[in-house]
Amino acid sequence: MSTTLDDSARPSAVLPQRLAALFYDAWPVLALWMLIATAFTLGYTFSGHATRENIPAYSALQWLLWLCCWVVAGVYATVSWKRGGQTLGMRPWRLHLRSLSGQPVGYAALWTRYAVATLSLLCGGLGFWWALVDRQRLTWHDRASGTRLVKLPRQ
Repeated sequence: MSTTLDDSARPSAVLPQRLAALFYDAWPVLALWMLIATAFTLGYTFSGHATRENIPAYSALQWLLWLCCWVVAGVYATVSWKRGGQTLGMRPWRLHLRSLSGQPVGYAALWTRYAVATLSLLCGGLGFWWALVDRQRLTWHDRASGTRLVKLPRQ
């Protein structure tokens, strides 16, 4: 995407916009999780278990299900960021992911961003709240991955 402003002239995304984009992105991710859970449930049911029996809590299969959900959400995010710098939730808010160096963002940085953002959410969103006190409005995952979100101008 080409614009006339360089990244230093664009304002960084503010926390409410980041959280709104995250909320928007929760919907396609939940749909993907439902598909994965359905596949796991059907596989569990057809493997000889009773039709009304759930996958046992804290079993290896349940941990595998959660891992698959986390990976699929990561694939959704990283592929979206790599292809166009935006997820579906970032588009209405005109947020765009850029590297701090100005170079294209690689998958290693994108997966680092996703993993640190996950840890941040598990800590009550502490890494997101950090953007309120950071001079550049960067979150933990921005800093760890060498990226930042910028607000694109209206067109």
